[in-house]
Amino acid sequence: MCAAFRLTIHASMLAAALLLASAAFSAGALNVDARSYTCSQISQIIRQNKKVFVRSGFGGSSFRYPPAKCGLGYARTNASFRDATGRQCVLDYACVYDGGSFYNNP
Repeated sequence: MCAAFRLTIHASMLAAALLLASAAFSAGALNVDARSYTCSQISQIIRQNKKVFVRSGFGGSSFRYPPAKCGLGYARTNASFRDATGRQCVLDYACVYDGGSFYNNP
């Protein structure tokens, strides 16, 4: 009885530690407004900061650099938006939710 209780306590402490670590990791994304910078500036910001959320219109896109650093359950794809000069930017290292991923299926 006592060993089972300890195991439950240790499992809950591990789960809490993992949740806090993942929340701290996800909170580190830099928010950038797409209409405040040019395409090349946004690309440079993403390369320098490694984890950026580019806001465009009502939504936005999450970017990771290098591209292979998308999280579990996310897929790499292209994202397009307009920059400060009105030019269409297409970046190929956006991370989007992947509904078909093994990690997103119960």
